[in-house]
Amino acid sequence: MKVVVVGCTHAGTAAVEQILQEHPDTDITVYERDDNISFLSCGIALYLGGKVKHLEDMFYSSPKDLEKLGAKVKMRHDVLKIDSKNKTIMCENMDTHEIINDNYDKLIMTTGSTVVVPPIMGISDSRILMCKNYAQAEAIYKTAKNHKRITIVGGGYIGVELSESYANTDHEVTLIQSHNQILNHYIDKKMSDKVVDLLEKHDVKVLLNERVTGFDRDDENNVVIETNKTDHTADLVIVCTGFVANTDLLRGQVDMDRRGAIIINEYTQTSNPDIYAAGDACTVYFNPAHKHAYMPLATNAIRQGALAGINIFGNIQKYMGTQATSAMELFGYTIASTGLTLGHALEDKMNADVVEYHDYYRPAYMPTTEMLTIRLVYDKDSRLILGGQLFSKHEVAQSANTLSVCIQNKNTIDDLAFMDMLFQPNYDNPFNYLNLVAQMAVAKERK
Repeated sequence: MKVVVVGCTHAGTAAVEQILQEHPDTDITVYERDDNISFLSCGIALYLGGKVKHLEDMFYSSPKDLEKLGAKVKMRHDVLKIDSKNKTIMCENMDTHEIINDNYDKLIMTTGSTVVVPPIMGISDSRILMCKNYAQAEAIYKTAKNHKRITIVGGGYIGVELSESYANTDHEVTLIQSHNQILNHYIDKKMSDKVVDLLEKHDVKVLLNERVTGFDRDDENNVVIETNKTDHTADLVIVCTGFVANTDLLRGQVDMDRRGAIIINEYTQTSNPDIYAAGDACTVYFNPAHKHAYMPLATNAIRQGALAGINIFGNIQKYMGTQATSAMELFGYTIASTGLTLGHALEDKMNADVVEYHDYYRPAYMPTTEMLTIRLVYDKDSRLILGGQLFSKHEVAQSANTLSVCIQNKNTIDDLAFMDMLFQPNYDNPFNYLNLVAQMAVAKERK
């Protein structure tokens, strides 16, 4: 069987490795228009903040690694056209400009996403940068060395992490967010308020409910950021306003959602049975909301990529969907989340509610302990767990994984209230804090 993989970051790398580990005789060709693969963009903030010394360490695979497995890897080859009816592709060697035609039996689309570039006047200014790939990270690193005042537009994961990195490296940081909270895809406003307080304690100026309307330069050559409220000046602006699926090659040839993300079934197969898709180019099935959604996360990409590599040989292993579980470390605190926030659950017309646990994660008689806040979202009718958010100096990221499994397995607040968990004073109280927050939910529903 001849397999062509278009695009090779997380999902493409996972697909190639999976195919050649299980079926080493497969004829597989990778077309990638960049000069690198498998770049972990989640490590950009670590590099900019000095925690990771070399940006090259953010690559976990290479073209040579895939070639050793048996793949033919065509770097800096831009696919120009896909003809799904005839199973052919046309691409250009970006160095020689040679046009190459190829064919396939099965196609795996792992073309990822691109940074949303808002249609704002002045955004092409050389001191306004985007943040996602290796080249952009290098540009930000070099430019920020000579600029002290940095404004970040967008309060998602990347924007918040960059705010910490620059605050820790003696920069003056302003974070502008158009919503009334930050991290709005992952946490409720009440939890967001805690994160905003933490940022402001470390001298990050957070501006909520401000929408950027334009960029300009003033008489002193400062970048002027115009918003719906006022103007701000900075030496450097980094725009982190989200991602859009890179799927133009298949537009009109496979089913897509209204945002242009490829819709896949439970075997990562598109509406064309010979085309599979994985990663940021396609939708995921968001389990707590029971619907397809666009959630560009590396965790989704590697799982879908591996499954595409399995299922091109038949409907072998189903995609289990996702809870969009994620976490970040911010100024020594862990912020972790999974599933639905209360706000999103109510938007989806669910009869949802929330309880909040706020106490020490382990007994007060221990030499040290830390406060822990948990918000547990649940369905009042079915009593199913819908989501959870955690915030503490104690490392609680793995508890988000536990809640993710509970949502995946359709556990109720009653299940979690008495679920078997270890007790040892070094780690928790006789009832683990996840037991305790679920017990709060049970008690609330008893009233």
